[in-house]
Amino acid sequence: MTLKRTFKHLLHLPVQVHRAFPARTMHAIESAIHSTEQHHAGELCVAIEGALDIPELLRGLSARERALQVFSDLRVWDTEFNNGVLIYLLLADRDVEIIADRGVHQRIAPDEWEQVCRAMESLLRQGQYEAAVLQGVTLIGALLQQHYPATADKRNELDNRPVVVKR
Repeated sequence: MTLKRTFKHLLHLPVQVHRAFPARTMHAIESAIHSTEQHHAGELCVAIEGALDIPELLRGLSARERALQVFSDLRVWDTEFNNGVLIYLLLADRDVEIIADRGVHQRIAPDEWEQVCRAMESLLRQGQYEAAVLQGVTLIGALLQQHYPATADKRNELDNRPVVVKR
């Protein structure tokens, strides 16, 4: 745990998430998820968290570890074909993590996920929150379309609305 990281998290107010992601932005993300899911067999979920709590910071919880917790809490793993993908944003760290269920993880290389994360983080650092998430949804949609094509019996198993994780 670094002092700088701790202060960034303590000073990050919940209202900042709503400023960065107003209702119109959340709707745009939901629409983008719906649109991309028409072309692949994956299930996308977006989770946005402003900052970690003090106990999590004291334990040195990383964004990746928190993303795994959120993946479980939101039951992204609970799809029939193990095809869920979580895009997790930790705004205080300007960090993006992508967690893919085992069905998808077997087909897409870690460096492909990493490229998507870095592209999104670049936009987050510029304050382009909506553009960052929409780009991530588009890039992941293209990967899923390539490696996990749509099927005739595709159904929507996860809610397309982005989730704001409360602290």
